[in-house]
Amino acid sequence: MTTKNLFLCLILFLIFCSCEDRIKAVNKSNLATFTPSGEADFLALKYTDSGRITAVLAAKQMRDFATVKHAFTEFPKGIDLTLYDKKGKRTFITAQYAVSYKGSDLIDLRKNVVIRSEENQRLETEQLFFDQKNGWFFTEKPFLFTDPNGGTTRGTGIDFNKDFKRINYQQVRGQINKAE
Repeated sequence: MTTKNLFLCLILFLIFCSCEDRIKAVNKSNLATFTPSGEADFLALKYTDSGRITAVLAAKQMRDFATVKHAFTEFPKGIDLTLYDKKGKRTFITAQYAVSYKGSDLIDLRKNVVIRSEENQRLETEQLFFDQKNGWFFTEKPFLFTDPNGGTTRGTGIDFNKDFKRINYQQVRGQINKAE
């Protein structure tokens, strides 16, 4: 190999190494930093409408991702939510994880979701969506519904309003106890 060829190989090697470092730098800069724009620990919020409390939310941790393209708020350690209707009746909701999607008024509740009314109606499932605007819950997941008399209904897929007055079952089986 001549000195000229050796020199040319050395130059090409240096150029290749230099470009590789630039490619790595560009790839690294293209990675989006997905960090929350706001965080809170031990959160307690009261939502009001015309001076009337409509909901109380308690959470151990909240992460707000308001600056990402599809903004959302995450509750990685779960929530306790109490909803109030216009007459003051309460609906209690717990979940080990929740996400609220901004712009859609939709809350995705996950992991050991339990919703209970003051009349002792109870629904248990692994995932439940809540349409805040319409006050409507729905899931396509398996569920267990217990009525005030102890009757149980199991199935897959259910939707209902927040006070359990209107319930639509999809695939169900169960035992209904006679009212006393």
